[in-house]
This record gives sequence, structure tokens and C-alpha cells, in this order.
Amino acid sequence: MITDSQIEGWLREDLGHHDVTNQVPGETTGRLVAKAAGVAAGLDAAERVFEYLDVDVTDRVADGTSFDAGETIFSVEGPARDVLRGERVAVNVAGHASGIATRTHRTVELARQADESARVAATRKTTPGLRGLEKRAVVAGGGDTHRLDLSHAVMVKDNHITEMGLEKAVEHFDDRVSFTTKLEVEVETPADAPRAAAAGADIVLLDNMDPDTVRNALDRLAEAGHDDTLTEASGGITMETVADYAATGVDVVSMGSLTHSAPSLDLSFRTGE
Repeated sequence: MITDSQIEGWLREDLGHHDVTNQVPGETTGRLVAKAAGVAAGLDAAERVFEYLDVDVTDRVADGTSFDAGETIFSVEGPARDVLRGERVAVNVAGHASGIATRTHRTVELARQADESARVAATRKTTPGLRGLEKRAVVAGGGDTHRLDLSHAVMVKDNHITEMGLEKAVEHFDDRVSFTTKLEVEVETPADAPRAAAAGADIVLLDNMDPDTVRNALDRLAEAGHDDTLTEASGGITMETVADYAATGVDVVSMGSLTHSAPSLDLSFRTGE
């Protein structure tokens, strides 16, 4: 949820200690217009910004809605001073989130052209303070959030394995988690995939492997009787290669670029029209 303290921080950052620019009298209307086609996200946060300023939101599309260039996706009315004070924060938040949703939507489309059951997930490579906004944008675009924070699942990564060894690391963490918490193990070679499953991994993460190597790992899991273990491919996967990974039959393709490399969608705020 977007809190009042977050909104206060955003507005304080933009308005400073003495905002003369927006000292405009009277009442007005405003609308957020798309300058490029995309998928809406972050409009709940934009709405909260205007509500905090006692500006009425009169209409908005739902997050996850596709729109064309030139469409109005959000409308407000209220004191001109407050409409203008909220404008830039709302545009920045909605543009950032809609850029993520748009990139995610396109990525999911590409993956599902290769495999209709493909699932595309984000990672924890999010902007500090904006994880909730960015993860919701991924969902709006049709992606999976993955774990929202470290408490949602245990991931045994390369550094854990270096320190304790694969089997001992899995045992160490398995003794410390609730029965409701999934345990994922990151492996870097196909040979380690069945080892991780045999050690007790609920999910095997195939890290930094090309598509042919992912297929090799999946074959090894099946040969060892672990073909029902959930699998995830991650590491340097892009929009250009996501279809190749989806075509391997891996259950999940996760991509940090959904959040850390998505360009902001071009939006414009217009008043008095």
C-alpha cells in the first residue's frame, strides 16, 4: 500500500520549502494523456497523490488496461493550485509503473508465443522504496511477482553453497523454515540440478545457463525422477531471448530487466481541457 508518509516524501521532494510556481487561483480539471501505447499501472498511486491534496479523481482506467497513444487514462478536478502540485509526482509515478507494465506485457506475449504455459517473473532488482509499486506493475502487465521480500521464500544461492556445500546448505535452511515456506536452490551446472532436487529443493533455479544448457538440466532432472520439481531459469535473460528460454519447457523465466531496465512510458498531464 502507498502510505501518506511516502506521498508526503514525494511531494516534499518536488515542491521544496517555498513553491511559488503553482500558486494559481481558481478551480480546474486535469487529465493524464498517453503519448504512446502501453499498459496502465501505478494509477492507484497517482490517485492517492491527488486524494492527499484533496483533489477529486473523476475517472481512471484500471491498472492492467491496454491503451493507445492519445487516450486519456486518468482525470481529476479541484483547486488549480493543488492539481498542479500533484501533477509531476503523479505523472512520474504512473509513467514509471506503466513502463514496467508495458515491458512485462510484451515479454509475456513473447514467452507465450513459444509456450502457452510459460510464466514470466520479476526479481528483487527493484528501486529502493518503490518495490511495491514496481511489483504491482509487473502483475498489471501479466507477470509474476516472484518473492516480494526475503521472508517469502528461502533461496540457497552460490555464496551459501560456497560457504556450506549444496546439501548442507539445503539441510541448514530446511531446519529453519516453516512448512509453508518454499526452498529454492540456485545451481550453475546441469549436473547440480538433480542434486538440488534430491537434497530437498522445492524449486531449482537454473542460473546463467543458455537455453541448450537449460534443456540439459531439465533432462537430467527427469532422468533422476525429479521432473515434477518446479524449475526456474534466470540470469541475463532479455526480451530478445525470453522466447528461447520459454521454449525449453522450464516452468518460470525470471528477469530483473522487467523492473530495472524498463523505460518510463511517455505520459502528459493537461489542465483546463
